[in-house]
Amino acid sequence: MDSNEGKMPKSEAKISGARLMVELLEEYGVDIVFGYPGGAILPFYDELYKSTKIKHILVRHEQGAIHMAEGYARSTGKLGVCIATSGPGATNLVTGLTDAKLDSVPILAITGQVATNAIGTDAFQEADIYGITIPITKYNALIKSADDIARHFQEATLVALGGRPGPVLLDFPKDVQTELTSVRKAEKLKIDPRHYQKPPIGGDLDSFAAALNKAKRPLLYVGGGAINANASKEIRELAEKGNIPVTTTLMGIGAFPGTHPLSVGMLGMHGTAYANKAVLECDYILNLGARFDDRVAKPGEFAENATRAHIDIDTAEFNKRVSVDYLLHGDLKEVLKVLIPKVNKVDRSDWTGFLDTIKKNHPLEFDNTTDTIKPQAFLHRLYEKSKGKAIVSTDVGQHQMWAAQYYLFDEANRWLTSGGLGTMGYGLPAAIGAKFGNPKDTVICVSGDGSIQMNIQELATIAMYKKGVKILIFNNNFLGMVRQWQELFYEERFSESEWNYNPDFVKIGEAYSIKGLKISNKSEVDKAIDFFLEDDDARILEVMIPAEEKVFPMIPAGKSQKDMIEFSDTVRAGKK
Repeated sequence: MDSNEGKMPKSEAKISGARLMVELLEEYGVDIVFGYPGGAILPFYDELYKSTKIKHILVRHEQGAIHMAEGYARSTGKLGVCIATSGPGATNLVTGLTDAKLDSVPILAITGQVATNAIGTDAFQEADIYGITIPITKYNALIKSADDIARHFQEATLVALGGRPGPVLLDFPKDVQTELTSVRKAEKLKIDPRHYQKPPIGGDLDSFAAALNKAKRPLLYVGGGAINANASKEIRELAEKGNIPVTTTLMGIGAFPGTHPLSVGMLGMHGTAYANKAVLECDYILNLGARFDDRVAKPGEFAENATRAHIDIDTAEFNKRVSVDYLLHGDLKEVLKVLIPKVNKVDRSDWTGFLDTIKKNHPLEFDNTTDTIKPQAFLHRLYEKSKGKAIVSTDVGQHQMWAAQYYLFDEANRWLTSGGLGTMGYGLPAAIGAKFGNPKDTVICVSGDGSIQMNIQELATIAMYKKGVKILIFNNNFLGMVRQWQELFYEERFSESEWNYNPDFVKIGEAYSIKGLKISNKSEVDKAIDFFLEDDDARILEVMIPAEEKVFPMIPAGKSQKDMIEFSDTVRAGKK
């Protein structure tokens, strides 16, 4: 570490802590930040005002700022930066920090804090954001001196993007922002290099490869870690060399081409029937950067007849919920580079042919015989008309699962969703952040009438910066996924899941000078999608759908792949 560290000469002119923080951001290459000012962060904002390299995006709520930073980070692979003032401003970032922690998104949050001599006195707008965020950040620090700014900044940025990515937070007291310092670089880092450097590959590569080569019915189980590791090329090479089918988690969508013949789609609670059946039938399953989370794997019953193997950069994930037979620790891309030469070319046409038959016999299904608009058909048509090239963010609920099932992705970093925390209100600001990071791409937010109202105020951000985000709202006048569970598991007691009053979303859009359209009949779909995609302006498309429409397949909570419910099962039971 000492080779590239050291203090600047003592003769270096002193600058304020706020000025130094801006310069550090500029030197790091940050060119866009999302934030909301307030009293305790004003010295920093005053210096930010003078910057010619950093564009600040003024949001309408701090939660919008951090979700925009997430959308920016997820779609570009860069560090996302958000800013808030002390107290309520800082605490409004908590949901987003937790979301980023669970989904491994690199975020730097800079929060204002009351002056150091007022900390602990219950001062106006004081909150212990350092203490509050310890469990939901990879690194956080209360900066107590301007001389410490450079070190904390370097540590935070290294940790955010190093190893398994995640959020970090720097709490920046107002007097430290105005304090003068000449310390422009870290004299010495106080974090263990293991927290940010790529680990050496750990594990027995030969035995790991031998077990895979021996398998007759192997399956690759790909998670979000594959996208963070930029390992899509290596995963495709492994799958094609070994003739191995591939399934992805919700967070892994796009890590392997959804249209590839070896793809069996998403697995888990609302994964494809053929992906979940592949888990039951495989004799070897290789987890590539996934968590064995509870929406996918029931301990003791997940791929119970298969040899289980796992490659991950985070040793905390090994044997956490599901025990495995073979482990390799390291950066997924680097591990696969040395593993692939040891993998044999094997003819597994019996296995792939078997799964092709399963695909034909157990397709994604829904009843499309009425004139009402079915969200599944709509999303498939949107996929066709956009040629699968859009960046798609979602909120959380039925629409999220339908989008995962029916909009296919052949590239990484184009599917943005809240997987671990399941945050309603994520989709709209995440789409805005993605549009700032990818201004030439079509960016679509898929939401529901419940989720969209969580952060609907960010329509003002779209209008202010003239960003052409496309907003698709499926409206069934219910909290759809809650209603689905209540119908299936709570004897149709729809407790507080029906919206007695929804606003006119098109008129709300018009109030922000965003054009909109509302449709309710199947015959209107094609023209509506053409309107939606016709140029790079923002659009709102409200699509009325039946409240009774459900997401299938479905594995009930706490159950395994053996308990999967398919659409055909509901038809036989007369409950389609």
